Amino acid sequence: MKKNIFLAIIILFVFLLLPTANIHAQADLPVVNAVLFYSPTCPHCHEVINNTLLPLIEKYGDQLQVIGVDVTQPDGQKLFLAALDKFKLQEGGVPFLVIADTYLVGSVDIPAQFPVLVESYLKEGGVDFPDIPGLSDMLPPTATPAPTSAASAPAPQAPAPTVAPPVFTSSADLTWQQRFAQDRAGNSLAVIFLLVMFVAAAWTAAQFANLKSAKEISLKENWAWIIPILSVVGLGVAGYLAYVETAQVKAVCGPVGDCNTVQQSEYARLFGILPIGVMGLMGYVAILVSWFAARFAREKISAWATLLLFGMTAFGTLFSIYLTFLEPFVIGATCAWCLTSAALMTALMLMMTPPAKAVLRKIGEKSA
Repeated sequence: MKKNIFLAIIILFVFLLLPTANIHAQADLPVVNAVLFYSPTCPHCHEVINNTLLPLIEKYGDQLQVIGVDVTQPDGQKLFLAALDKFKLQEGGVPFLVIADTYLVGSVDIPAQFPVLVESYLKEGGVDFPDIPGLSDMLPPTATPAPTSAASAPAPQAPAPTVAPPVFTSSADLTWQQRFAQDRAGNSLAVIFLLVMFVAAAWTAAQFANLKSAKEISLKENWAWIIPILSVVGLGVAGYLAYVETAQVKAVCGPVGDCNTVQQSEYARLFGILPIGVMGLMGYVAILVSWFAARFAREKISAWATLLLFGMTAFGTLFSIYLTFLEPFVIGATCAWCLTSAALMTALMLMMTPPAKAVLRKIGEKSA
């Protein structure tokens, strides 16, 4: 009888210890911590969060903590600049993920490398949040180091989700002044380009008010070689943008503007399907083909090719005005590559205006 009572006490004691042992076992699990810099208007950011981060968080639970930092907010932008400075980067686009001493950029590198890094760091015993100046002030209480004294330890709290769909708010919450202030130097340059393109478009439209004043000018003259030269330059610019958009890699930007933010915005694709860079690439190819037809084909084909060439450059300029308007006032960032293409297209339209006007005058005289 005494033996049975003693055995029952031992069994009860073991069961009482199991929850405590389980708590300690969970506390000893390795944890991987990372930071994701994102923008609410960035489709690549949403793609990374929905298709990569959230599934990983669901898979690893409390063993994976990812802090989301909105770079459109002043504090988030300040922290993002500190992260870029940490890695000796002059500029960078989002999504930008930092884990330990490694940074990953874009919707290609993050899905491909982050899961591997998480698994690797878990095997090594976990990794703390990266050493970014100012990050500790933004960490939630559950992400701060736990106190060493058991007596002073607070009651366990369920960790709040650090990256989740509710974090991403609509860009409609930002005023155009706030968007403009995100890239003040680049956006100011975009406004200057915008005004110049408006004046060029207005001047071009005014030229066709009086066709009788059209001078005899043709694309068969030597000056016209400037058009294919500018078109080849535009082809290179559009080709690079097409590569950035389709390969989803980080663009090399100049000292002014933030072309990566522009390329990662929803406006980087026409109707959400065709990358603007690819569209520009096709446009410059069509301009080159039309120029060769206008210069070397017979008179009738040359005339129609000249009008087609003017029409394409005029449409390209108007579309560039639309895109340039979006950059400072809607996207909040300016792409220097895009401004270069806009300037080239405007120059092509201005050069094509006199030949197109001369062709229309001849067509009018024949009709009369």
